[in-house]
Order: sequence, then C-alpha cells, then structure tokens
Amino acid sequence: MQLHHSKHHAAYVNNLNVTKKYKEALAKGDVTAQTALQPALKFNGGGHINHTIFWTNLSPNGGGEPKGQLRDANFGSFDKFKQKLTAVSAGVQGLGWGWLGFNKDQGRLQIVACPNQDPLQGTTGLIPLLGIDVWEHAYYLQYKNVRPDYLKAIWNVINWENVSERYMACKK
Repeated sequence: MQLHHSKHHAAYVNNLNVTKKYKEALAKGDVTAQTALQPALKFNGGGHINHTIFWTNLSPNGGGEPKGQLRDANFGSFDKFKQKLTAVSAGVQGLGWGWLGFNKDQGRLQIVACPNQDPLQGTTGLIPLLGIDVWEHAYYLQYKNVRPDYLKAIWNVINWENVSERYMACKK
C-alpha cells in the first residue's frame, strides 16, 4: 500500500495540475480548451478523490463488522452485504471501484461499481462511504492478478469507525 499511496495516488494529484490550464481556459472563455481538459480532470480528480476516501476507509486495526445503525442497514445481514459488495467489486470489468454509497433522495445505502477513476458522487449522486479499489495497482504486488484473494483480504483492514462516521454524517 505504501507504493500505491506514494506513487499511484501521488500521480493523480500531480496530474491535477491541468486544473491550472482549465482555469486559464475558463478565464479566456475558451470552451474548446475547457472541453478538451474535461477527461483529464475527471480521471485525475476522480483518482485523487477516490484514493483519499480509500485511505481513510482502511486501518491496520480494522476488520470485524460495523456497529450501530450501519450494521442494521438495508442488506439483511453483514454477510449478505459483504458478499454483495465483494461480487460487485469482483465484477468490475478491467479497472474501477466497488462502492457502498448513500442515496440521500431515497435515504438508503446502495452498492455500485464505477469504471476507471470515475468519482462516485460526481457520476452517480451517491455519497461515498466505502470504496474498494480494484485497479491492479491496489493489489498486484501482494496478490498478483488474483483479485478475489485481494477482495477477501481487504475486509480485514476496513475501518468501520470511518465508514460509520461517513454514514451518520449523511443521515443528518
């Protein structure tokens, strides 16, 4: 994870320097340049947002099960929730993220996947609570190309306190 943080996440942050060019294009009213920069902003901005959430969702003292309202949320049981989020994450074709998000309009939790570095809230409207990075850079050094082994192990480091705090903040 140290390489993941210091190299991969750092690259998204560094590449956000295109924002300067975007701001210049905005100031000049250059719609063509603004449009051309949108994919880079979405990819690198999304990579930064997603990873920032990911790091807070993990803890070396994590694992176990959520407590309180999050535990009793709308999946029937923790095992069913875990199976569903694992299946959605495993089912990402290529690169992307598995997410537990909060749908404010419906007042409920949802599990979805996003491709590439698409940010959850910006693309689905769901408020991100728990993100699982299923890009190979998240697991290739330890798990090679065996995503299911990584997905099984990630549950041992989930910071449920962080996920619960995010959940409670959404419900206010």
